[in-house]
Amino acid sequence: MVEHLAPRLAEIPGVVAVTLGGSRADGRAHLDADWDFGLYYRGTIDPADVRALGFDGEVFAPGEWGRVPNGGAWLSVDGAKVDLIYRDLDVVERWTRDAEAGRFAVFREVGYVAGVPSYVVAAELAIARVLVGSLPKPAFPEALRQNAPPWWRRISDGAIKFAVSHGRRGDAVACAGQIAVATIAEGHARFTEQGQWYLPEKDMLKRVGLGEVAAIMPDLARDSEGAIERVQAELSRR
Repeated sequence: MVEHLAPRLAEIPGVVAVTLGGSRADGRAHLDADWDFGLYYRGTIDPADVRALGFDGEVFAPGEWGRVPNGGAWLSVDGAKVDLIYRDLDVVERWTRDAEAGRFAVFREVGYVAGVPSYVVAAELAIARVLVGSLPKPAFPEALRQNAPPWWRRISDGAIKFAVSHGRRGDAVACAGQIAVATIAEGHARFTEQGQWYLPEKDMLKRVGLGEVAAIMPDLARDSEGAIERVQAELSRR
């Protein structure tokens, strides 16, 4: 157990709260799962202060990972993999207010097939365990439940159309990419339609009943039109 790190992390200048997130927080962790600590800060975080903790690993500055991932560190602590994720509280509070009003943005980020929505920061607040400090735990907003599903389904429907076009030209890679976007976008739509906070994209498809799409993907190169029709049938089962 590495939860004892939390008080030390809270001593980093600028940090006002520390959370335990990811699968460790929601009870779905396997034995060798990483430990994900959220560092909620005001102003900024100096990477030198994180390095001063003395652990092996890589440390990044705020903003180096992107708009939503922000920045953080990949550390090794007592033989465990520990990820630190920076969270600018000013941004978190603004995007949480947007979510309450049914507004959100989706950003193209490394590791996210269909993009990552700004309301993920509110989902993290709702799912994570607060170890040090005080943070709100937002309920899923009704306005977001109304606005998000149709937005994601427009993305899904458009991606399917492009998948068909790429398949007819024999471009299996682009076809598969668009099917992946369509399927994951439908996953986003289902979670938000249910009014359920979630953290994309780990285990998303299985959790919303779309796991069978994976079995269809190998057939794309042989019969793209037939495979796409089968994917569409899976996406339409709600």
